[in-house]
Amino acid sequence: MEMPIANAAIVAGKPAIVAALLEVLPPDAVIFDEAEVRAYECDALTAYRCPPLAAVLPSTTAEVSAVLKICHRMGVPVVPRGSGTSLAGGALPTADCVILGVAKLNDVLETDYDNRFIKVQSGRTNLSVTGAVESDGFFYAPDPSSQLACAIAGNIAMNSGGAHCLKYGVTTNNLLGVTIVLMDGTVLEIGGAYLDAPGLDLLGVICGSEGQLGVVTEAVLRILPKPEGARPVLIGYDSNEVAGECVSDIIKAGILPVAIEFMDRPCIEATEAFAKAGYPMCEALLIVEVEGSATEIDEQLALITEIARRHNPVELRQSQSEEESKKIWLGRKSAFGAMGQINDYMCLDGTIPVSALPLVLRRIGEMSKQYGLDVANVFHAGDGNMHPLILFDANKPGDLELCEAMGADILKLCVEVGGCLTGEHGVGIEKRDLMHVQFEPQDMEMQLRVKDVFDPKWLLNSAKVFPLDVTAGRRAG
Repeated sequence: MEMPIANAAIVAGKPAIVAALLEVLPPDAVIFDEAEVRAYECDALTAYRCPPLAAVLPSTTAEVSAVLKICHRMGVPVVPRGSGTSLAGGALPTADCVILGVAKLNDVLETDYDNRFIKVQSGRTNLSVTGAVESDGFFYAPDPSSQLACAIAGNIAMNSGGAHCLKYGVTTNNLLGVTIVLMDGTVLEIGGAYLDAPGLDLLGVICGSEGQLGVVTEAVLRILPKPEGARPVLIGYDSNEVAGECVSDIIKAGILPVAIEFMDRPCIEATEAFAKAGYPMCEALLIVEVEGSATEIDEQLALITEIARRHNPVELRQSQSEEESKKIWLGRKSAFGAMGQINDYMCLDGTIPVSALPLVLRRIGEMSKQYGLDVANVFHAGDGNMHPLILFDANKPGDLELCEAMGADILKLCVEVGGCLTGEHGVGIEKRDLMHVQFEPQDMEMQLRVKDVFDPKWLLNSAKVFPLDVTAGRRAG
């Protein structure tokens, strides 16, 4: 993966840059020792590493503004960082950049149950947002698998989803407003504690912009009353394709579960050994959850069970208790960690029409044999958000490159069947060179012009999202 060559003049000017940052931040908020900055050399895409020039940890919007003003004046690139859980290299540094971490921005600023919103600083973790309101009967809907660790800032940057996005939508559907700091230090309030803002939908531009346009320091999030109840059902099949057909039929029937999750045998085996969730050993497993009153749950599960039985399941089991339901979801939420215990892997994030699931799953199986690399599938099947995990040996020469080639073919397939390169992980550096597959030059140019408006010097996370061959002139300018 090609990365931009560091600006030697900026690297040489490190003492002056650090001195300027220490003028606006406490000493413990500026990290510049060569050993200490290695903590920021990568995110969850660990195949690529590069220690930054320095890292800063501001505690307020004012401090973020002060840092960006300095970097803007001195021409220093800045890479915003939430919790570092990006699987697409979204927070990967360059050697001449300053990492701006939002981990200390973690307070709850306002809670309003009557109007159903919570205002938080952007470094607060996803799960702790629900933690702040659940005792009062509310929750925050987006629930990425990394929700225990991932920050709201990163969720906004990548427009993250999660298992329950089928019913409740992804981050953009639950984001009401942001406080954002532009590269020159300008602080903007976009949206707010109401349903829709007047004028241009700038909030829609910010959400999913991958740290390219500004640094979000505060967010107004929609919170919802907890449902009366919820219950998952486990459905096992003897092939991935049949499981995909079942998912497609559930959606075609007009049923709206809160979640439909898919796991194949390699993932089931690893997860069961790790979390002991009581999963059946089969080729493909669906977790379908519905919610509502007891009567609504029974009616929906009856319809889902009827559809599932048409495909001859090898296992069909409804949860019988809240404890069993928690265990089922613990297994699913543990899947990525469980796979990481047994192998290096690259997690993809292509999105496809649900009707294309059987075809795409079959083609992934064929590619696995073609490349000689095993694949484990675990993903949000209800909205077609694929997460194939390509297993490889990071210590074996050529294996990473082979894995990347296979990943590129899978993502090209997603686009070919009418989907897109990413659903919730973002483009980052992982899919950057594949943007040409989905977008024509004129489409790309329009996106580049938006970046030009918000960040004319191209200092914010500029080595990401767009292929380097189309941004070289802008970055140089």
